[in-house]
Amino acid sequence: MKNILIADDNQQIVSVLESYAQKEGFNVVVAFDGEQALKTAISNIFDIILLDVMMPITDGFDVCRQIRKISTVPIIMVTARDADSDKILGLDIGADDYIVKPFSPSEVMARIRSILRRTTANKHVFEIANLSINLDEYTLQIGTVKVPLTKKEIEILHLLASNQNKVFSRNELLDAVWGYEYFGDGRTVDSHIKRLRAKLDDTPHPSWAITTVWGVGYKFELTENLPENFENIENPQNLNNIEPPKKL
Repeated sequence: MKNILIADDNQQIVSVLESYAQKEGFNVVVAFDGEQALKTAISNIFDIILLDVMMPITDGFDVCRQIRKISTVPIIMVTARDADSDKILGLDIGADDYIVKPFSPSEVMARIRSILRRTTANKHVFEIANLSINLDEYTLQIGTVKVPLTKKEIEILHLLASNQNKVFSRNELLDAVWGYEYFGDGRTVDSHIKRLRAKLDDTPHPSWAITTVWGVGYKFELTENLPENFENIENPQNLNNIEPPKKL
């Protein structure tokens, strides 16, 4: 089931769009002001976002800008403002489409289906939070920033990120990334993880991290509030009190 965020201060519009989205098979989350929309967008995983422009507290343009700093999730702006300058602004700051009110809910759903077809056409691109890994080109982006990694570093990151919260031992990483015939040891994994973390940490990614589970191995974890010295924590159970972003 795909997840959609519908953000609009008009409860009637939200109700109609929610009903249509549910009929399309979406799990729907709603927000009624810009601040709520932004908090919800950065603390959950969505496949697409419908975002009104003229919302209380924070307008949709600013919400879109902030989301684009950490995520490539498709965004459709929905608004009564039909000036060309507003449409251009919305698209320039990262929106994937722009729909003017009044609109047909069926058309909105058709636009959503079209965007999702385009964004899922390349099955070799893996995305989570603001992380995007292209396995065709062996490239990685955090938000809009391209991060140069080696082939092995990308393979390690992809393995961990595509198995969120699964702990991999050093031997399991050696087998999966280097192959069963590789005669290395756990220090090879540790050195690659160390270099990988150093490269990733040059670009902000507060919603996820590669964490160490002491005595076991490594895992990819979605979280907003890991301590800065998380890799040195002696008792990893302390992290259980931290509430990570939710996968809906």
